[in-house]
Amino acid sequence: MPHLGDFHAFYPQIAVELLPTDANLGLTAGGIDLAVRLASAPGGDLISARLRATRYLVCAAPDYLARHGPITRPEDLSDHACLRFALPEFRSRWRFRQGDGEPIEVSVDGWLVIANALSLRQAALDGLGPVLLADWLVARELAAERPVDLFPDWECTATDFETGAWALYPSRSYLPRKVRVMIDFLRARLNT
Repeated sequence: MPHLGDFHAFYPQIAVELLPTDANLGLTAGGIDLAVRLASAPGGDLISARLRATRYLVCAAPDYLARHGPITRPEDLSDHACLRFALPEFRSRWRFRQGDGEPIEVSVDGWLVIANALSLRQAALDGLGPVLLADWLVARELAAERPVDLFPDWECTATDFETGAWALYPSRSYLPRKVRVMIDFLRARLNT
């Protein structure tokens, strides 16, 4: 969202219809030119271009930690009501890896499951519990230590440690210019 104004300034002749959803919509059947998905490397029939790597982290608001005590090890999360994303792989376990060590899985549970990443972030900022989020989603807040990265020396994920933001489109043989310029624009803006 923060880049759409700049995209429009560079390409005012291109109209954008944005369908924000965490559901995997069928591109061809839905007449969708381009999807941006956060996931492991996509498979299937769609063409994909990696826009950026995604690093996940577990964070919690300082007031949550003041009320519920410190969380010093990933295993401590099993004793807390975690905020969970409404996708099957995010609901019951989170994975952690430190350096070259073997990954560990930690069972997570909690009273709140949310289907929208921005709402999940807000719930964490409101002190409702620890949460697993993409780093870019809380970068500004982390700089102000609201919330706090609980395990800065660990890699965290719910799925695969090699996740990213991917541009997906239905065909390499016919790629409309408007899709190509959007992919190039997003890659330049998001590839950090």
